[in-house]
This record gives sequence, structure tokens and C-alpha cells, in this order.
Amino acid sequence: MKVLVVDVGGTNVKMLVTGQEEPRKFASGPTMTPKQMIAGVKKLTADWKYDVVSIGLPAPVKRARPIIEPHNLGPGWVKFDFESAFGHPVRIINDAAMQALGSYNGGVLLFLGLGTGLGSALIDQGVVVPMEFAHFPYRNATFEDYLGLRGIERFGKKKWRRYVDAAVGSLIAALNPDDVVIGGGNAKLLKELPPGCRAGNNANAFLGGFRLWDEPRIHQIAAKSKASPRRA
Repeated sequence: MKVLVVDVGGTNVKMLVTGQEEPRKFASGPTMTPKQMIAGVKKLTADWKYDVVSIGLPAPVKRARPIIEPHNLGPGWVKFDFESAFGHPVRIINDAAMQALGSYNGGVLLFLGLGTGLGSALIDQGVVVPMEFAHFPYRNATFEDYLGLRGIERFGKKKWRRYVDAAVGSLIAALNPDDVVIGGGNAKLLKELPPGCRAGNNANAFLGGFRLWDEPRIHQIAAKSKASPRRA
């Protein structure tokens, strides 16, 4: 089965299909509608053959449907019929959850994406649990206000790095994950990762999209990890 993975972001839409090595992309932006996204994808993938589609969206997703319009894109995503537009079966997942799925090595994984906002997801024994830590109260605002782009602009990079360390430490203490991955475009601004964390790779979003149609593989990874010792 050939899978087309579409990673929709506020700046670019990136695509990769099973068997190809080089992703393709085009600019998105705050006015892009789902119809425009579909048109752009079809134009750039006209020579690719695929059976199913995985879409990562920067919005909360429930039962494979976006439940809130993406903040950094145009309108019309919640009620859009993606399967009819593509003419293939489609699975939709939150973009942070898709990258988390591609980063998963077993056990309980906490993924945090440092970007314009704050992406977050938890995977527990192969089950993806999308989270919305971005809007959880933190100090006198929210996690996103401190760890997202607004935090960098408001506090400066040095102080922002301290807030990242403190916030990640709090989440680790509360959730006790086996593995923590820090991804997103602003992760590169960290001089050092918070203790107990490893760096994410944006390419893992594509791997997550492929894995979205390969549930036996995810269960295999989870089962293999059960014999491994948990984080101290």
C-alpha cells in the first residue's frame, strides 16, 4: 500500500509518498483553505501514485476529524470532505501527534514541538493521545505564551530557554514518560536540550504518516518495549 503523507503547516505544506526520498513542498499561509491545499498537493504530486492519504493538521483532531479551525490557516477545515477531494481513503491526525508517532520507540513517549505555538502529544503503549498543553495554565499565562514564539519575543532567547527547561521538567514530573522528544522549528534555538530529552527530526512527521496505516508495526514496537526498564 502506497501512502501519501501531507504535513500541513502555517508556513509550508510538505508531501512525501511511499518509495520516494525527497519531500516536495509549497507555501501555505494564514489564508490557505483546504481546497487550495488539495489543489496544491495534487499539482505537485501528479506523477506520484498512492492508495491512501495521511494528513497532519495544526489543529485539535478527534476521531480523525479536525474539531477546531487551524489558527494559522484559512477557514473551512472542520467540515471539509477530504476523502471526496482526494478520491482516496484519508486519515487525519494532529501534526504534533504525527511527528510523535514517527519518533516512537516504545513505552510512554512525550512529544513537545517548539514552534509558533506549542505542539504536544503522548503515546502510551502504541496508543496516540493528542494533547493540548499549549493552552494549559502556566505561571500567569499558558504554556504556549512562555514556550512558543510569543515567549521568545517577550522574554528573549536566554530567559525563554530557562522557561523551556522548567516547563519540560514539570511535565516530565507529572507524566513520568519513558522517553521525551523535543521537536519543532524553534528547538534549534536551545543550546542544550532539557535533561532526559532527545531531539526530534522533522522527517519523523512523514514516518508517522506512514505508520498511521501500519497499526501492527506500532503494536510490535510497543510490545517489544514492555520488557525494557522505565525511566528512573
